[in-house]
Amino acid sequence: VQLVESGGGLAQPGGSLRLSCAASGNIFRMDAMGWYRQAPGQERELVADISEGGYTNYANSVKGRFTISRDNAKNTVYLEMNSLKPEDAAVYYCYAKVYHGWRKGTGNYWGQGTQVTVSS
Repeated sequence: VQLVESGGGLAQPGGSLRLSCAASGNIFRMDAMGWYRQAPGQERELVADISEGGYTNYANSVKGRFTISRDNAKNTVYLEMNSLKPEDAAVYYCYAKVYHGWRKGTGNYWGQGTQVTVSS
């Protein structure tokens, strides 16, 4: 399974960015998808995730500013980021939990990461 992220870049404080992550490969069923981030010198942390059924979970630091969504037909997850703050700057990683069928079971996959910079 390959996860390809797009949409990172530079935004001003208070600005917006939209990240996308498209999954492809041997996917019998796409379970949870989500976004993590890692700033320099920090541990990777969960930003938001979304279940197959659309239930969402957010880090307290992004609640009310970020919105996660998914398109199951396209195996794609999105992260709409508004009211960006300098502390949101990090490398953002897409995550997917994929069920491959009863023989191979479930696998966890990561994207390559996309840089988000928030600066004036």
